[in-house]
Amino acid sequence: MGKLLYGDPRREVDIDDRTLAHLQIVIAAKLRRREGFFLTWRDDGAVGDGRSSVWLHHSIPLYFRFSSAQRHAVNREWLDELSKAANHAGGLHLTEEPGRGSAAR
Repeated sequence: MGKLLYGDPRREVDIDDRTLAHLQIVIAAKLRRREGFFLTWRDDGAVGDGRSSVWLHHSIPLYFRFSSAQRHAVNREWLDELSKAANHAGGLHLTEEPGRGSAAR
């Protein structure tokens, strides 16, 4: 389980490494263009059954920490889906990987 660390003080979000690898690509593309957007995910059941959102902006510190050195193969279909969501007014909502069926947290 990797972590997305954001802001100062750091907000830590647990995200599995495969999902985090895909998010890194999508988020980097948006921030490279200096485009801010919301990232939304379902909360872990241990903290309730809600969802959380964070505004991502190029001026706020962002750190991706992977629990493994393994590099994951990229699922182009999922990248396209996540990229389209990130460009939508509602922001990027973390979704399940197409064809995998495992929930992304």
